[in-house]
Amino acid sequence: QTREMTGVKISSNKTAVNLNGTPVNYKKAVWLDGGIHAREWISSATTIYIAYALLSNYSIDPIITHFVDQFDYYFLPVFNVDGYVYTWTNDRLWRKTRSNTSVSNCFGADANRNWDYHWCESKYFYLFIIHSVIYSYDISVGGASHDPCSDIFCGSKPFSEIETAQVAQFLSNYNSTIVHYMNFHSFGQYWMSPWGYTRQKPVQFKLQDDGSAQAVQALGAVFGTKYVHGTVATTIYVASGGTIDWTFGKTNIIFSYAVELRDTGNYGFLLPEDQIVPTGKETLAGELALLKYIQGKVYG
Repeated sequence: QTREMTGVKISSNKTAVNLNGTPVNYKKAVWLDGGIHAREWISSATTIYIAYALLSNYSIDPIITHFVDQFDYYFLPVFNVDGYVYTWTNDRLWRKTRSNTSVSNCFGADANRNWDYHWCESKYFYLFIIHSVIYSYDISVGGASHDPCSDIFCGSKPFSEIETAQVAQFLSNYNSTIVHYMNFHSFGQYWMSPWGYTRQKPVQFKLQDDGSAQAVQALGAVFGTKYVHGTVATTIYVASGGTIDWTFGKTNIIFSYAVELRDTGNYGFLLPEDQIVPTGKETLAGELALLKYIQGKVYG
């Protein structure tokens, strides 16, 4: 619908250093986004909160100053901009993009099922009955659908959606520098790493999950909010063609995470306005703890 996807880069002109204070000749980067699902407003608000915190506290807060000097940051607060606008004008609980599909009255794809890594995987079971009558059952265990009317429609092909295609192109162009990808969602209070397409854990799971554990502990110390951590598939459900499976599996961003923010279901997607700032504060604390952990792994 021709709307711009607006992002921001935050960086300083300081040189990054390793753990013993020796300057390094390269600065690694971090990507954070929200709003890949249109109705998850708190994800966009939290992305903006973290960006604002880095900008407004630089040179004031020593921890934030340090991490702004250590990494470049790319923020995309509203990933699914057309869908987001639609939640304000038509349907507050709209999830998908707003692209046309093969079904005239069904619009959009799930932008978190549209990535080219185990895209739209599912298994099928066919029951054959005598007298030439065939009953077929599509039992999808991949957490994605080929049905354009489904909320988890994976699109007509990988990267059929302009939003996912644009972000994937950017990440591919910078995959030698981006070491951490953060994909904010709501709701449920989960801090998750790959894989989503299978319950099998990757070889690097402990490395990833130890970072999740650090983040969850720091987040909980702010207001006592409790998060569960683990892989996407073992923590919530199997979902193929997901964002962090691609960023990890295709571009080798090891520290790729999807975080389901507040709450656990009392308000769900309709989180009250008075929870925006507390969610931002605690998530910032979790992210800073994770950055400290990642810093030790990528700079040594």
